[in-house]
Amino acid sequence: MEQRLAALHAKSDRQLEAMRQHAAERAKELRPSESEEAGRTKSFLSDKLVALDRDKAEFCYQLLRAIDARRVVEIGTSYGVSTLYLAAALRDNVRGTGDAALVIGTEYEPEKAAAARNEFAKAGLSDFIHLLEGDLRETLKTVESPVDFMLVDIWIPMARPALELVAPRLRPGAIVVCDNTEAYRSAYADYFAFIDDPANGFRTMTLPFSGGLELSVYDGKDRKE
Repeated sequence: MEQRLAALHAKSDRQLEAMRQHAAERAKELRPSESEEAGRTKSFLSDKLVALDRDKAEFCYQLLRAIDARRVVEIGTSYGVSTLYLAAALRDNVRGTGDAALVIGTEYEPEKAAAARNEFAKAGLSDFIHLLEGDLRETLKTVESPVDFMLVDIWIPMARPALELVAPRLRPGAIVVCDNTEAYRSAYADYFAFIDDPANGFRTMTLPFSGGLELSVYDGKDRKE
C-alpha cells in the first residue's frame, strides 16, 4: 500500500500548481454569481485528487490509533487517498480482536467515487470503507452513532452543513479535524461560528501544519440538545 500511496500523493502534488493558478485567476475576476462560481469550481475540481498532505494524513492515522477509533466519518473522499490512511488505522486497531470498524466516506462525483472504490480494492481495505455517493446533506442522515473521529476536507461551503449533521452522532471525546483553516480563515467563518459556540460543545485549536489544520474535541457534557 505504501507504494500506491506514494504514487497518489505524487499525482496530487503535480496538480497543486494548476489549483493555485485557478484560485489566482478567480481572484482577479469580477465577482461572479454564486451559482456560476460553484459550477466553475465543481467543473475544475472534477478530475483533481485534492488529497490531504502526507503529514496531515499520517497525523490522522496516529490520532485514530491513539483513540482506538472504530467509526470514522470522512467529508470529501475524492479519489480516496486520505481514506486509505483512515481505513488502515481502523484495520490496525481491530487486528486480532474480531471487532467491527468502518470509515464512512462521502463523494458527490460518480467518477471519483468509482476511482476511489478501485483504490480501496487495490489496497485490500474495501471491507473497512463504506462510501456514501451523492449529496452529503442527504447521505449523512444515514450515519449511526457513535462516531469517534471526523475528517473534513471538502469544498468549504459544505464544511458546516456536514458538521451539523454529524455532530449529534459524535461520542464525548470524539475528534474533528478540518483542513486548511488558517489559509482560508474567512471562508470558514460559518464553520468557526458553529465550532466556537459553547452550546455546541467543542474545544478547538489550529495546528501549525501547512495551511492550518483545525483540531476540535467534542465534549458532549456541554452541548445543549
